Amino acid sequence: MVGLYLDPPKGALVLCADEKTQIQALDRTQPTLPMKPGKARRMTHDYKRNRATSLSAALEIATGAVTGACYPRHTHEQFLAFLNALVRAFPRKPLHVALDNSSTHSTPEVKRWLERHKRVHFHFTPAGASWLNTVEIWFSILTKQQVRQGVYHDVPELIAAIDHFIAAYNERAQPFVWTKTAEQVLAKAIKAQLTSGALHWQPAGAAERSRRAAMSGT
Repeated sequence: MVGLYLDPPKGALVLCADEKTQIQALDRTQPTLPMKPGKARRMTHDYKRNRATSLSAALEIATGAVTGACYPRHTHEQFLAFLNALVRAFPRKPLHVALDNSSTHSTPEVKRWLERHKRVHFHFTPAGASWLNTVEIWFSILTKQQVRQGVYHDVPELIAAIDHFIAAYNERAQPFVWTKTAEQVLAKAIKAQLTSGALHWQPAGAAERSRRAAMSGT
């Protein structure tokens, strides 16, 4: 995975994709008090839930730009709809997509879709290492700067705010820069797998093969 980010295949586009599910349209029970000299903006802790949406997003490693779409539910049908949107948004180029191991990413329907779209290649993060998917960093930015700061009377208003945030973010987007070496990142990933028990079943030499695969970008 790290090798894919640092040394992508020639002529290919690398995307980090995932879903942020159950984004609540929260309406505060009292009006928000605006910022004043010497006083921060104040919001009541009480709120009303106005249903939720699920955001699918893909972050382009080379530029930091984000492609996103909101859906009513988190299903493999929604994932397939987003994949179709991605191949339309990025025509002709090979697409290498980093994903976590969500069950919606590997259903029989998704596998058949991949067979029909030979230029799209999936790369799954190791178990317990979803932090390797850099779109998770962007989800954190979205949550802190938009979702938690807003007041939404209904889901369409929430979706409009998310769309506006993505458009504004892309105007100033910059790629995230890795500050750790591939060896340091891999060591953390293997430690997470050991902690979760994901590596306990592996035969002798499997960890070393995983290390070599990660370093080669597969």
